[in-house]
Amino acid sequence: MKNKIESVIAITLLSLPFSNLPAQSRTPIADQYRPTADRIIAAALADSSAWNRLARLTDTFGPRLSGSRSLERAIDWIIAEMKRDGLQNVRGEPVMVPHWVRGEESATLISPRTTSLHMIGLGRSVGTKKAGVTAPVMVVSSFDELTRRAAEAKGKIVLFDVPFTGYGQTVRYRGGAANAAGKVGAVAALIRSVSAFSMQNPHTGAMSYDTASKVKVPAAALSVEDAMMVHRMIDRGEKVVINLKMSAQTLPDAPSRNVVAELVGSEKPDEVVVLGGHIDSWDVGQGAMDDGGGVVAAWEAVRLLKRLGLKPKRTIRVVAWTNEENGSRGATGYRDAHRAEIDKHVMAMESDNGVFKPFGIGVTAGEGGRAMAADIASLLKSFGADSTSDGGVDADTGPLNALGVPAMSPLVDGTKYFWYHHSSADTMDKLSPREVAECVALMAVTAFVVADMPGTLPRAPLRTSN
Repeated sequence: MKNKIESVIAITLLSLPFSNLPAQSRTPIADQYRPTADRIIAAALADSSAWNRLARLTDTFGPRLSGSRSLERAIDWIIAEMKRDGLQNVRGEPVMVPHWVRGEESATLISPRTTSLHMIGLGRSVGTKKAGVTAPVMVVSSFDELTRRAAEAKGKIVLFDVPFTGYGQTVRYRGGAANAAGKVGAVAALIRSVSAFSMQNPHTGAMSYDTASKVKVPAAALSVEDAMMVHRMIDRGEKVVINLKMSAQTLPDAPSRNVVAELVGSEKPDEVVVLGGHIDSWDVGQGAMDDGGGVVAAWEAVRLLKRLGLKPKRTIRVVAWTNEENGSRGATGYRDAHRAEIDKHVMAMESDNGVFKPFGIGVTAGEGGRAMAADIASLLKSFGADSTSDGGVDADTGPLNALGVPAMSPLVDGTKYFWYHHSSADTMDKLSPREVAECVALMAVTAFVVADMPGTLPRAPLRTSN
C-alpha cells in the first residue's frame, strides 16, 4: 500500500508544471540534460558554419533597410535556404513596413574654413530643400542647456555635443534632438554620434517627430571627432557656419515579411519556443553585428538540433523579424498574427546585442524564472556562458513578453558593440567565428531544454492590454 501511495504522489508531481513543483521534489534541469547539452555544444563549436553562412548573407545582400530591395532579396534567400535545410513549415508572414529613403546628403563646414564633415542623416528625418540649410551653429550639451538658451537658437543649426555615457542615457538625444531644436526656432538639428568610440564613422538610427507639432526640422549625426571639433571652435569664439543637405524622404509603406521556420515538437507541437533576431538593418555597413548575426545564430541553432536528430517535446520556431530598426512592425505583426496562441508560447529569445563572446543568459519571467535560467545556464559552463541576470527582453520579444511570455536573451561582451552600431563599420570582420559558434551553442542548448523539459518557465507579469 505504501509503495502504491508513493507511486501516485510521484505521478501527480510529474504532471505538474515544473515551476510549480515543491523545491525538494525537483530534479535539477542540468542533471537531466547535461549529456545532450554537451553533444550540442561540441557540434556547434566543431566548425565555422554559422560565421560562413552569415558572411554569405551579408556579403551578398549588404545592408537591409525596411522597404529596400536588398531586404526582400535577403528574405527570399533565407526562405529558400531554410527549406533546403529541411526545416518545417518555412514561410514568410506578410507585414507592411515603413519605407524611408536616405538619398544624397552632406554636411559642409563653411566657416571658419571649408571642409566636408563626416555626417549621416538620422532615420525618419525629413530632407532639406535642394540647396540645403546654411546657418550658424549653436552647441549645447543637454536639453536643459537648450531650454536655458532658447532665445539664442532661432535661425541656427543646433548641435547636441553629448558624450556617450551609456546607450539608454545618450540615445534620447538621437530621438529627440529635432523636436527640441524645432520648438525653439532652430532650422536643423545635429547630434554627436551615439557611440563609445569612433574612427570618423558617424552613426545613424531612428528619430521621431512630435505628432502634434507642425515644425519638422532635418536631423543628422556628425562623427564624434567632427562634433568635438565644432565645439572647440565655438568655445574659442569662432563663428561656425554649416551647410546641411539631405534629400531624405518617407515613401508609402512597403510589403515585407517575417520569416518563420520550425522544428515541430514530438509531444506538444502546439507549445512553442521562439528563437530569433531581426533581419532588417540600417542602410550602411552590412548589418552583420546588428542583427544578421542574431538571425543566423538562431537559425543555425535550430538547424543544428535537426542535424543531430534531436526532437524536443515542444516546437522550436525560429523567427527573423522584419523592421526592428525603424518601426518594430515585425514584432507587433508577429504578436498580432499569433495572438490566439500566445498562451502556448512558453519562451521567446532574441539575439540583438551582437554575436560576441557570450557569458550567460538574461531572463524576464515570473517568480522562480531566474533560478530556472541559472540551472539551464550551468550547462554552458564549458565555454564560460553560465552567468544569469534579470532582463531578457529585446525589441522584438517585447510585445510577447508584455502579454506574459517569458523572455530570454544571450548575455554577450558588449565592449565594442557601440563602436560599430548603426554605422558603416558594422561588417563581418568585426565578428569571430568562434564567438558566433558559442552564441549558436547557447541558443541551441537553451531552446532545446526549454522546449523539452517537463514543465515551463513561470509566466511574466502582464504589462499591457494590447
